[in-house]
Amino acid sequence: MELQINDQTITVVAEPDLPLLWVLRDLLGMTGTKFGCGMALCGACTVLVDGVALRSCVLPVAQTAGKKITTIEGVGTTAAGAALQGAWQQINVPQCGYCQAGQIMSAAALLQVKPDPTDADIDAAMSGNICRCGTYPRIRSAIKQAAHQAGQTK
Repeated sequence: MELQINDQTITVVAEPDLPLLWVLRDLLGMTGTKFGCGMALCGACTVLVDGVALRSCVLPVAQTAGKKITTIEGVGTTAAGAALQGAWQQINVPQCGYCQAGQIMSAAALLQVKPDPTDADIDAAMSGNICRCGTYPRIRSAIKQAAHQAGQTK
């Protein structure tokens, strides 16, 4: 099947019910998307599919055919994605860093629909993205900084 990943058309041979996570990691070598729980509970595997944050560990690859998939490797090509990655570094958000790709992907989906999010918007969008290190205050600060920066570059 043909997939649109990070603005490239990629042909993969995979069982239709194979989770997108394993197509990305095992078949395509795109290891930025992480395996966390395997049950769509932690958010480490979050990718964007047509701009919506989805958990790739439970998403059958067949359901993504013909849709635009964005991973952590490609999110920096948008103004909001680049601003998020920059803010993450400037604020020093990661501690262990394992969950951060999923965090950034959920934040990118948020900024696509709410370019100037409130604290409540951030809390709702980031709900379900677990950070065992507890960097939630830095995550919120980075999202606000990125929203401000992305808004200035428009």
